[in-house]
Amino acid sequence: MTTFVDRVDLHIAAGNGGHGCASVHREKFKPLGGPDGGNGGRGGDVVLVVDPDVTTLLEYHHSPHRKATNGKPGEGGHRSGSDGRDLVLSVPDGTVVRDSRGEVLADLVGGGTTFVAGQGGRGGLGNAALASARRKAPGFALLGEPGTSRDLVLELKTVADVALVGYPSAGKSSLISVLSAAKPKIADYPFTTLVPNLGVVTAGGSVYTVADVPGLIPGASHGKGLGLEFLRHVERCSVLVHVLDAAALESERDPLSDLDVIEEELARYGGLADRPRVVALNKVDIPDGQELADMVREELEKRGFPVFEVSAVSRKGLKELSYALAGAVDAARATRPAAESTRVVIRPPAVDEAGFSVTREADGLFRVRGTKPERWVRQTDFNNDEAVGYLADRLNRLGVEQELLKQGAREGDGVAIGPEENAVVFDWEPAMVSGAEMLGRRGEDHRMEESRPAAQRRRDRESERDEALGEFDEFDPFDGRSGR
Repeated sequence: MTTFVDRVDLHIAAGNGGHGCASVHREKFKPLGGPDGGNGGRGGDVVLVVDPDVTTLLEYHHSPHRKATNGKPGEGGHRSGSDGRDLVLSVPDGTVVRDSRGEVLADLVGGGTTFVAGQGGRGGLGNAALASARRKAPGFALLGEPGTSRDLVLELKTVADVALVGYPSAGKSSLISVLSAAKPKIADYPFTTLVPNLGVVTAGGSVYTVADVPGLIPGASHGKGLGLEFLRHVERCSVLVHVLDAAALESERDPLSDLDVIEEELARYGGLADRPRVVALNKVDIPDGQELADMVREELEKRGFPVFEVSAVSRKGLKELSYALAGAVDAARATRPAAESTRVVIRPPAVDEAGFSVTREADGLFRVRGTKPERWVRQTDFNNDEAVGYLADRLNRLGVEQELLKQGAREGDGVAIGPEENAVVFDWEPAMVSGAEMLGRRGEDHRMEESRPAAQRRRDRESERDEALGEFDEFDPFDGRSGR
């Protein structure tokens, strides 16, 4: 049964926003009291949080599909829907978050570090929030936006100060069991250790962690054996300890050749050339082991490695090794840059930034891309003519129609809003004015109009006509740029 998992595919879905409500207040003697539809609630986010008590990704191996709750829809009487609850997922310290293409999205190190992996959708506005002086009783509301859905890859890279590397059965598990309180599985056959083991070592005033990385063999960096699965756990370590078997039973092996093989695999994996190395000649309690250690010690020191002769059985050299590792870890910690306080970087958009783009594709289709147009399309109920008219007004005020005319768009040309895989396509019909008010003030209930005094109705109509004509004078779609 699997007990340790350090790589999983996670499928997340943030909550959808609740739909806005289209409602009109009614009571005795006041049948049309105005719009009172509430807003929809926000969808819940999916948040990854580093939990020091979590050491494996096993939970997500068994249940890889996670979804936050949706926001509730709005109701009449100005009652807004409740927000969806955020889904908080605990991950181990050292978890790397990648997208489906392999790009790193976040590197989660340190207890409490958070990453919003999926953004909940916005709630739609109710018709009470959409009411204005020109649209007093909207007969529609905005839809809630869908939450973010994405596929992620979580990789665990062990956070330790020292990594013990070496051939299978070199004695790494025995060393970590006597250096710390860790109790790994120990046996006399290769690949006893199938998962990284962590131990905490105290040497004088220094406290550091040691990782026993599963055995490496030639070709590990290309996936042979267990190497490729666990080499990632070496990346975060500050010091590498080559545990060399000084009493190997195989005739074709010796400490120097073992060292060369492991160094070659580390070099092929990459990114570890700057880590200080220490050599631990293990099993010197065996006579043949002590003899071989004496023979290779001088050559190892010529290569610049600090060499320690140790034995997990007799405890020889363990104190000297632990204090030497403490010094190397302290030196590595001293060279790390001091942690900076969290800074918020504000990047306001450029003054002349339109907020959208219009491109003409090879088939003659005009594609509109931009945060606002795409969000407005997602929030529109296309079964409601008033909602469609409201969308047209918003796009027109943003300048989309003007840009289409500049690029030579004609009536009946295809226009797509959004990405290719999820776009809304329609035949373009240019408007004479920016709003729908010239067509009868779309979005108002005519019964509300009848309840107002005649003089007030006349003043409102004159004001709206003057405003519409002013917008028409500012931009004439039939000028020379239209190509007609």
